[in-house]
Amino acid sequence: QVQLVESGGGLVQPGGSLRLSCAASGRTFSSYAMGWFRQAPGKEREFVATINRRSNTYYAASVKGRFTIPRDNAKNTVYLQMNSLEPDDTAVYYCAVSYVGTSSRTDAYAYWGQGTQVSVSS
Repeated sequence: QVQLVESGGGLVQPGGSLRLSCAASGRTFSSYAMGWFRQAPGKEREFVATINRRSNTYYAASVKGRFTIPRDNAKNTVYLQMNSLEPDDTAVYYCAVSYVGTSSRTDAYAYWGQGTQVSVSS
């Protein structure tokens, strides 16, 4: 079983930046894909970004060019670097583990963190 702990959320003004972290337990972190999703109030959880074990990355169209998803296998951690934040980015952000490779589908991910709130407002 894998445990995931997100951190780094908060309140930021439009145009600002935040970096989310997701620390994973387990010794095989480097072997599996990781993803970030988000869920705004009253909306379904949606795909944000994913990275596979070779560090190939894929992004939702709404965040491409603004967000990046680096990983540090030595620290068992994946990040979500968010730049040029907009009010529509306000949501609870979740990281998750996939044993089937990169995917934008929530059902491809086996374990989820508890989420961290990101609020973008002036």
